[in-house]
Amino acid sequence: MQTLLTSAQMHKADEFTIEHLPIASIDLMEKAARAFAHCFLRDEFDTSKSIAIFCGKGNNGGDGLAIAHLLLHNGYSNIKVYLVNFSDKQSSDYAINLQRLEESRCKKIILNTAADLKSIKSDIVIDAILGSGLNKPLAGEYATLVHHINQSKTRVYAVDVPTGFFAEGKLPKEYNGIKALKTICFQRPKINFFMPESILATTQYEVVQIGLDETFIQKQLADFYLIEERDIRHTLKPRKPFSHKGTYGHALIIAGNTNTMGAALLSAMACLHTGAGLTTACIPQSGLVALNNKLPEVMALPRDEYLQIENPEKYQAIAIGPGLGISIENERILEHLITTNQPLVIDADGLNILAERKDLMEKLPAHSVLTPHMKEFDRLFGTHDSWWERLQTAKEQSVKLKIVIVLKNQYTFICSSEGKIFINPTGHPAMAQGGMGDVLAGVIAAFLAQKYTTIDAAILGCYIHGKTGDGLAKEKYVVTASEVAAGIASIIQELM
Repeated sequence: MQTLLTSAQMHKADEFTIEHLPIASIDLMEKAARAFAHCFLRDEFDTSKSIAIFCGKGNNGGDGLAIAHLLLHNGYSNIKVYLVNFSDKQSSDYAINLQRLEESRCKKIILNTAADLKSIKSDIVIDAILGSGLNKPLAGEYATLVHHINQSKTRVYAVDVPTGFFAEGKLPKEYNGIKALKTICFQRPKINFFMPESILATTQYEVVQIGLDETFIQKQLADFYLIEERDIRHTLKPRKPFSHKGTYGHALIIAGNTNTMGAALLSAMACLHTGAGLTTACIPQSGLVALNNKLPEVMALPRDEYLQIENPEKYQAIAIGPGLGISIENERILEHLITTNQPLVIDADGLNILAERKDLMEKLPAHSVLTPHMKEFDRLFGTHDSWWERLQTAKEQSVKLKIVIVLKNQYTFICSSEGKIFINPTGHPAMAQGGMGDVLAGVIAAFLAQKYTTIDAAILGCYIHGKTGDGLAKEKYVVTASEVAAGIASIIQELM
């Protein structure tokens, strides 16, 4: 896992690296500028393009000055550097790089006010005005200057963080910072890049390594961790000789209704392909023909017989909710499951029933998994103004209830009962189709049936679900839930 740090922690990582490597701060800035320039030149290889670089007077501006110097040496000749002179203070490394640039042929324009910027006629803008650490919206000359840059409709590359964007914390509803095509950030992505609101600040981001001390970074206490493929490879267990279907557990999927049997089929199919030794679908009587035709390997348990089961403990995993419908009978089933004190995977209508029966929330078995999307989450825990606030609630509730909350989005947040938030980086917009949540619930249930811990099952489920979609999206504009469910086994094999 990559430990994700706050701006203050990243500043400490800079200081630690400078002191212990040892390396002068100006040389570390040069390394950062080289890493940025390497990434930028890969994207923008046409050196005939004109570039405007806006540099504030802090270290972010110092990075911008060093980048200007490097781009000149890499064949760009039409570069204008705008010195944003809105502050009396300047960093020592900014001053050094300004002196170096004075000796070059680069054109420099001083902006004492935003009005000094008459127009932007360059093909590309590089934003190095303000770095991370900002915790309030732009105002005054900075706000006016950024507005002019955004109005120019020029493609913008931001250095480390777009000017005006908060690296962490609650993002304001009205964003007035730089709107970048791409942000090239140093060593770690900013935590807020994973929040949906970040699309207003940067269409994409790329992380470049600048040589900060990784051991120091990984040892920092943090709330957020980014899942890496090596974590998945390390966690997955190979199938051993002499194992059998009983080795890999029995999963029960309680799902589907008269008009929503597709959800039950998708969830059961995903469970099957993720490797549960036995899968039983608890479905309405009307769905038996569809189940037998589509998934002959999956056993059926008619829904009206469920409450007659004397031993639900025979299932190593129970998932409830996909396409279930909201009714008194289904509410009774969920309530009965909760009283057995057996961990559950609760999705879709299972969550909607919980939202109506808040008394059941306090009784949830420890190590259960809730898999809400944003609207389901807010129905459970109240309306939130931002994703940062939503995540703070998810963290608190996961700890309080001793459960795992999988908060689904482009980047899914997996909140553990220990208060850690794991960010899943896989998944593709091509997966924006109905049924994907049904598949994910089945995948997590299958890993639980195979005796993975709850947090490992959730992490594996989200990563592999998303990676399967990523692979399919390489050749398809739209990926269906059925395709993802059927492709999971191949991705697991590839990862192992």
